[in-house]
Amino acid sequence: MAKKVILVDDSKTILATAQMALEDLVGSGGVELVTYLNPAELLDALLGGSENFDMLISDINMPQMNGLDLAASLKADERFKNKPILILTTESSPAMKERGKEIGVTGWMVKPFSDDKLIKAVKMVLGI
Repeated sequence: MAKKVILVDDSKTILATAQMALEDLVGSGGVELVTYLNPAELLDALLGGSENFDMLISDINMPQMNGLDLAASLKADERFKNKPILILTTESSPAMKERGKEIGVTGWMVKPFSDDKLIKAVKMVLGI
């Protein structure tokens, strides 16, 4: 059964780039990729129970909601506490990474990212 990966980013270009990078994983049936432009909409769907994931990949700087706030909200919920969250962002400050670590994010990838690095991260985190 495919592992569900949700990618949330306010940039349609980043969403499209990641979709192309993960195309082979999706095509082989290993991964189901769902994308969101609005993190607040995603949070409502997750907390409301209409959405779920095996791995979440989130940007940080988005107009509707900060990606670290999204991660903190999910980590505070018993259903998502142990689910992996990868941050995909232009932010690389040690303070920002430390906050992510405190929240419990699984990993940090700085944009622009290489397709290979994203594929490797998804495979490693999901064990596929």
